Amino acid sequence: MSDKPTIVLVHGAFADASGWGGVISRLQAQDFPVYAPANPLRGIAADAAYVRDFLGTVEGPVVLVGHSYGGAVITNAAVGADNVRALVYVAAFALDEGESVAEALALGGDPVDLGPVIVARPFPGAGEGNADGYINPAVFSQAFCQDLPADVAAVMAVSQRPAALSGLGEPSGTPAWKTLPSWYLVGVADHLIPAASARVMAARAGATTVEVDSSHVAMISHPDETTALILAAVDATA
Repeated sequence: MSDKPTIVLVHGAFADASGWGGVISRLQAQDFPVYAPANPLRGIAADAAYVRDFLGTVEGPVVLVGHSYGGAVITNAAVGADNVRALVYVAAFALDEGESVAEALALGGDPVDLGPVIVARPFPGAGEGNADGYINPAVFSQAFCQDLPADVAAVMAVSQRPAALSGLGEPSGTPAWKTLPSWYLVGVADHLIPAASARVMAARAGATTVEVDSSHVAMISHPDETTALILAAVDATA
């Protein structure tokens, strides 16, 4: 058994766990046990329940990390997960109780209009008014990952995982950051979560915050800084 905490990395919408690759390799090089489970992307409550069940299979302490919509998931999943010691938000939604992702986008006073960015496609059992949301491949690079090479962004655009659009308006439950210490990475050049909104979320969570000149996918374009923030949470909660 490792005496180090397990790092559990939760991806967000329009992405998959492979986005954590650079961070995973850095953590594994320091002998940390790491998991990056697949986030179902069906809605905050359902996804949080999935991740909470996953956490229940992990022995020992956990540092729980979320990117983007994955932040909304870890905020809820850590409630009742007694082995979680810290939360790390990487350009992520640290929602308050009753708040939705759509509302959090406007916290800084300059909300992002996702209408021109999102392409909706049906899925079985979606229900009226719901669909899978994808980022339009034509604007994917600029909206999501403008600091990555064009060929990398092109592959990500056509292999993205969609999220149920109903999740954008779903209210969050009681936030785990009210009882757990948190860390937050703000992407200063983030075109999806405005830096101003990220700063509001980080401040009200009392998060130890760093700012990086990054797109939305800081864990890919700035894996060293992302890993350093995770390790700061590990050290502070050891």
